[in-house]
Amino acid sequence: MKILLISPEFPDTFWSFKHAVPFIRRKASFPPLGLLTVAALLPAAWEKRLVDLNIGRLAASDLAWADMAFVGAMTAQRDSARAVIARCRAAGVRVVAGGPLFTAEHDEHPEVDHLVLGEAEITLPRFLAELARGTPQHLYQADGFADLGATPVPLWDLAHLRSYASMSVQFSRGCPHDCDFCSVTALFGHRPRTKRPGQVIAELERLYALGWRGGVFFVDDNLIGHKRDFKEGLLPALIGWQNSGRGIPFTAQVSMNLADDDVMMRTMAQAGFDAAFVGIETPDDAALAECNKKQNIGRNLVEDVKRIQRAGMELSAGFIVGFDHDTPETFQRQLDFIQRSGIATAMVGLLQAPPGTRLHARMKAEGRLLGSMSGDNADGTTNFRPRMDLETLRAGYRDLLRRLYSPRAYYQRVRTFLREFKVPDVGTRLDMQRFLAFARSAARLGILGRERLHFWRLMAWTLVRRPRLFSRAVTLSIYGYHFRRVSELHVL
Repeated sequence: MKILLISPEFPDTFWSFKHAVPFIRRKASFPPLGLLTVAALLPAAWEKRLVDLNIGRLAASDLAWADMAFVGAMTAQRDSARAVIARCRAAGVRVVAGGPLFTAEHDEHPEVDHLVLGEAEITLPRFLAELARGTPQHLYQADGFADLGATPVPLWDLAHLRSYASMSVQFSRGCPHDCDFCSVTALFGHRPRTKRPGQVIAELERLYALGWRGGVFFVDDNLIGHKRDFKEGLLPALIGWQNSGRGIPFTAQVSMNLADDDVMMRTMAQAGFDAAFVGIETPDDAALAECNKKQNIGRNLVEDVKRIQRAGMELSAGFIVGFDHDTPETFQRQLDFIQRSGIATAMVGLLQAPPGTRLHARMKAEGRLLGSMSGDNADGTTNFRPRMDLETLRAGYRDLLRRLYSPRAYYQRVRTFLREFKVPDVGTRLDMQRFLAFARSAARLGILGRERLHFWRLMAWTLVRRPRLFSRAVTLSIYGYHFRRVSELHVL
């Protein structure tokens, strides 16, 4: 059996970093970890080929070669996924589809031959067994959650590693929190399940053996969701692995209560975590209560952010406008908070209601649901009628992005962050691509860009005040260019 694994293209979003990765001569941020894990679950004797449309194209020869195509997609990949499926069907290639997109809206994809939904560790073996008997069904749904102890090492050999800015691994699935707009718990449950530390080390060691020396992103929706397994199991294993001479920087997604645990922050820094993404959403407690984001209520969020930065982790953060409690003054409050916090890479989107969430159910019950969500955090759309006048919301959002990513405001935030940030215990390697990235940024941002004055002021300030963070200042300057381009092209 010849299996073609296809990852559809992501649109140009804040998360894509499409305007940033060319500075280091990469094509995409991350490889399709889900598909590579599925590949490892398929029979070893089957031939497998990966086509990631974020780094290349789907050729007619690929379709002619394949007996079956496995398509894995998130909601933001919907349009590309439909185009891929249409090409497969036109070529007479049977399609198997899975991932968050198809799990959330499987009724909308009747053209797919086999929908293998939920966690592949549960549903894929059923499909393979019935395929072997010649009786495969159209729909397979998971009844429960997978034991991650049985999850294999992703088949990294299929991926062209040098096309990506970072690699990805996963330790856990599920989140103990209950934000009403988040589909994570609908997909993976409230009780975090974890791999054994040895599994994660085996994945990292495989990447290292294949020559990877760059950063690694833990894709867990909340890496610290199961604190005991993380603190007592994974962190000591990562420190031991790093101490064997590896020196790989890690990033992760965490919840804001990380700021409450000084020991965990210090240990994460020792293990190589130098950056993290957190969902702050809004500094307004009323809006936080509305969406049940209890873990952020009643905090001094600015001080919490700075506490994490001082522990040696750069924070990126997600922000949302469009809550029922939001008013026209919300946009200025968001801007003021982000500027004070020094969160340079702040991603602001309009609230959307994903299928399967309590927000989606409430909007439907109130007759406010308008259709499917795009899954794109930078397209300036929402799939329900907000309480605020829609044009006021859109105008406020556009103005917020214009001001937030203006060179003056952005470079001011970067400097605020660099003042607080502790130099990481595990540093990024200064290879030739890093030097070339500075040369490219000096030309694109420092000569051609309208931010050139701010760029050179930051470079000079960093060399004088925080010289060990010069590479990070260059990286953040490049990120700022990406955010400006995305907002200018797709929102403003």
